[in-house]
Amino acid sequence: RLVRKLDPLSVSVLDEKKIASVGIGSLLSVGKGSYEPSKLIVIKYQGGNAKDAPYCLVGKGITFDTGGISLKPAKGMESMKFDMGGAGSVFGVMQAVAELNLKINVIGVVAAAENMPSGCATKPGDVVTSMSGKTIEILNTDAEGRLVLCDALTYVERFKPAEVVDIATLTGAIIVALGHEATGLFANDDSLAEALTSAGQASGDEAWRLPINKQYDKQLNTKYADMQNIGTGSAGSITAACFLARFTENYKWAHLDVAGTAFQSMQKGATGRPVPLLVEYLRQK
Repeated sequence: RLVRKLDPLSVSVLDEKKIASVGIGSLLSVGKGSYEPSKLIVIKYQGGNAKDAPYCLVGKGITFDTGGISLKPAKGMESMKFDMGGAGSVFGVMQAVAELNLKINVIGVVAAAENMPSGCATKPGDVVTSMSGKTIEILNTDAEGRLVLCDALTYVERFKPAEVVDIATLTGAIIVALGHEATGLFANDDSLAEALTSAGQASGDEAWRLPINKQYDKQLNTKYADMQNIGTGSAGSITAACFLARFTENYKWAHLDVAGTAFQSMQKGATGRPVPLLVEYLRQK
């Protein structure tokens, strides 16, 4: 509601019927087990010229994550409301951009779903078709964030973006790698990665770059679909980024894995990261 009140922001919400009509099957597969309908939320800010290519932010918005049929352990389950941390950061950045009156165009896209087990939920072994037309074998329904993000990352192509950054509480593996101090950064463009790293240092909201390459990507290969939704066991954060990279070949893209930085488990509260990093990144444009 706050975002809707901020001029010059405009908001549109695609419901499940509209989502299905444009072929967003991967996102829809995540919310099949929930009574709550999945949504794709698009927020537009025009501070630059109409013909200027926009900067796009894509947020993972899993409003609650049980793991689906691949059910999570009970311990800590109450914290899984934080799995919309990426989406929350998109809302926060869009509000800040409007209040700062930045002279650029920015589009925020939030892929929202609730991941629940039920008689109609997506099952391990199912194959779903993404908006890109690529098929995905679901081996673990708790690797759902990449399933909503891949369709949103395909959707933003229609805006002919200058750069795209997705933000997601994507993997527990990033906490093993970087703890709660630095956000994991992956990118298919060195200049974009450097801009985000610099913005993190300037804002005190640090990110650390990790690799994505064919040696890791091959873990996603399967004979039953174009790809599977998890790797074979090692480098979980990297293989998750490799999965997303398969949907971002047509533009400059970066991925921020904020599973370790967006939420304080001890106090059970959001940190607001990586809003400072992203606002500083956009301020420099």
